[in-house]
Amino acid sequence: MTQHVVIIGAGIVGVSAAIWLRRAGAEVTLVDRSEPGRGTSHGNGGVLAAAGVAPVTGPGLLRKAPGMLRDPEFPLFLRWPYVPRLLPWLRRYLSHANDADTRRISRSLAPIVADSVAQHKALCADLGLEDWVRDSDYCFAYTNRAAFEAEAYTWARRKDAGFTPEIIEGGAVQEFDLAYGPQITCVARLADHGFIADPGGYVRALAKAFEAMGGTIRQADVQDVEITGGRATAVLTDQGSLPCDSVLLATGVWSKPLMQKLGVNVPLESERGYHIVFKAAQGGPSRPTMMAAGKFVATPMTEGLRCAGIVEFGGLKAGASKAPLALLRRQAKAAFPHLTATEEIEWLGHRPAPSDSLPLIGQIGTSRIYTAFGHHHIGLTGGPKTGRLIAGLITGQPPNTDLTPYHPQRFDR
Repeated sequence: MTQHVVIIGAGIVGVSAAIWLRRAGAEVTLVDRSEPGRGTSHGNGGVLAAAGVAPVTGPGLLRKAPGMLRDPEFPLFLRWPYVPRLLPWLRRYLSHANDADTRRISRSLAPIVADSVAQHKALCADLGLEDWVRDSDYCFAYTNRAAFEAEAYTWARRKDAGFTPEIIEGGAVQEFDLAYGPQITCVARLADHGFIADPGGYVRALAKAFEAMGGTIRQADVQDVEITGGRATAVLTDQGSLPCDSVLLATGVWSKPLMQKLGVNVPLESERGYHIVFKAAQGGPSRPTMMAAGKFVATPMTEGLRCAGIVEFGGLKAGASKAPLALLRRQAKAAFPHLTATEEIEWLGHRPAPSDSLPLIGQIGTSRIYTAFGHHHIGLTGGPKTGRLIAGLITGQPPNTDLTPYHPQRFDR
């Protein structure tokens, strides 16, 4: 019997799941309060970071954190009035800043991201969207070899996942890419990566293809899930009820309030992220580059050069801060001294950050309510793989990946 699945959230994860569910024969309704690809799926750095397996909470973070906050050039900011609300989550988050947890988290992230480019291409197959996925290197730029070697622990976790860089040094750096400023004398180049030159447009194109496959998209504000006999029977919205057999919650950081209504408390915070698009840019890098000192990624996109990064904790309600954007602009222009643009566009978004840096992928009990959110920095990278895994779970085709590390009720144990 064909089942009807309602997916809450039309970002990259929700749209990917919708396509894979339609391919499996399910009837699917995708509902979001906004249009597809308008939130975090629009504003990310665009990189398909297959090597993105190392969490921020590595060993030594507790020791380094005070200095990070005092350093005006370090891309970490706090909205101090929000700190009392942040502290319970922050304690749990920092408790993972040790070797054993970092290795465990890294091993668990690898199945979600390591084959990212192939998963995006599989998602686009037969939809006429293959040109959206661009193969490329992914580079990490350092001031010198010592700065690269200072991140040896993180590079060891990437090596564990199968990613070993080619090191480019000295004068060869500017020969490799003329955009890099003279202070960059060491580049770690990773092959077999990719990027999306217009992430929001990509998700909207996928959503349009989903409709062409017979899927339905509804713009509405989800208020609750109706449960009868212990199982989901409808999604309640401000536009009326959507009867269903299964529900998939894929609304990023906004998933937390609905999870609370379902009786599941998730330690999830917004890691506020910023980007600046330098429109019609000249003098930017020719391939996605992580600027190690500033912890931001610079990606050549259709609209211009997008520089995305910065970590700020301050909740969902506060508007953009001036200091993070000023730092991002300053660091971008120092990294790429010949950068010019016709205009600069600023953006603030909300990365969904679980306290253990792992997404929530699975079913809540036997309720037929499924989750696929909490991807922190790897939402675009891991969206298609997550969508494929959860679609298999919903349609009774269990994946050959152990989903235990991502169980949505793991925090209750």
